[in-house]
Amino acid sequence: MKKVLILGSGMVVKPMVEYLLDKGFRLMIASPMKKRADEMIKGHSLGSSVDWSMDDPGTLGKLVAEHDITVSLLPYKFHPEVARVCLNYKKSLVTTSYIQPEMQALDLAAKKAGVLFLNEIGLDPGIDHMSAMKIIDHIHKKGGKIEAFYSICGALPAPDSADNPLKYKFSWSPKGVILASRNSALYLKNGERKYIEPKNLFKDRFELRFPELGMMEVYPNRDSISYINIYRIPEVRTIYRGTFRYKGWCETLDAMKSINMLDDTPKDYSGMTYAGFMAERSGLPLAEVRKKLSANPGFSKNSSAIKSLEWLGFFSEEIMGYNKTTPFEITSDLMIRKMLISDEERDMVLLLHIFLASYPDGEREVIKSSMLDFGSTATNTSIARTVALPAAIAVKMILEKKINLKGVYRPVVPEIYNPVLAELEKLNIKMKEEYGLPVKEMIKYKFYS
Repeated sequence: MKKVLILGSGMVVKPMVEYLLDKGFRLMIASPMKKRADEMIKGHSLGSSVDWSMDDPGTLGKLVAEHDITVSLLPYKFHPEVARVCLNYKKSLVTTSYIQPEMQALDLAAKKAGVLFLNEIGLDPGIDHMSAMKIIDHIHKKGGKIEAFYSICGALPAPDSADNPLKYKFSWSPKGVILASRNSALYLKNGERKYIEPKNLFKDRFELRFPELGMMEVYPNRDSISYINIYRIPEVRTIYRGTFRYKGWCETLDAMKSINMLDDTPKDYSGMTYAGFMAERSGLPLAEVRKKLSANPGFSKNSSAIKSLEWLGFFSEEIMGYNKTTPFEITSDLMIRKMLISDEERDMVLLLHIFLASYPDGEREVIKSSMLDFGSTATNTSIARTVALPAAIAVKMILEKKINLKGVYRPVVPEIYNPVLAELEKLNIKMKEEYGLPVKEMIKYKFYS
């Protein structure tokens, strides 16, 4: 019986545990949150757990040696260290995180050891890669070229649960979501590189109608240009990866950034109220901070930003309870306290690819590929399913020798994406593909900035 080692017991681990146990694999969850791990296993005879953290490398080596494959769902910074341990014992590794340079540097060593280090096999990155490459390879096999490619993903509360001014609730890695708001972005538009500085990230947004949901907002997601090589589309003249949000989030986060509420500079905030924090950040008098702030650009009286800040409690006289800390910690802590998805609420994941393809005979077509997936409760979320299940399927197929690659990979090759996408369809995680659409369909997705 094959044995799987899972490192971590965070918010997206549960569907992987259930899937692998159901398929008859023996598994061990190693995590400092052993109680949570045990709740996922539910007393299943093939499951066990151990109280462990990265502070104990000796135990990690022992665990890796005793199992046939390791899945690291730890923070991404730990993956290269885990990979080096896997190399020592010639064991394959699966992660859902972006490939870092330290991981990529292990490619030759993994090949020599005869093991696969499969990364980016979650949702975004993951399902986005696989569903995009399926269409890209289809176009190229017909002799076609890709003129433009948009890939947009979002993990959001379902419409019936989006009941605050930001229209957002955290169903995964809350700090990570807020940290991502400080990223820069880079994309290609009609052959021209567009670099968006972190301070302008949420200003560079446009509206897009998603089927069944209506109008959404989109802002750019990190470096899109690097995907020209990853997806092997040197011919492309527009490539854009973006993030979906309801209207309200971008405006509010942009306003927060404009007064440095997400800054990382430590300061002593002992005894200060949230209203005092707002006065300190904005440079306005405490007694009139809300009124004066409403006169600033981006903070108008009826704006989403002002409504959101008030709803969060940033104009309250509540003592914050910090000593020396950073504005980012204050802001993110309060958002997390007010915006965690509750046990009764649903989340959803939406993913959309749009291609403009041209062919040697002069024909051009727009191809769309979309997915809308809903969770049922906060303990059975869509984000957890769509992140964990592609990785779980990959684990199964590696152990069954249906994926036989060696080295460091992401799921952009047919040997990975074809069987994984096929298995996901059986679990009702499926992309809807539309071919042969007229070129005018692209006009709806032009940039508004």
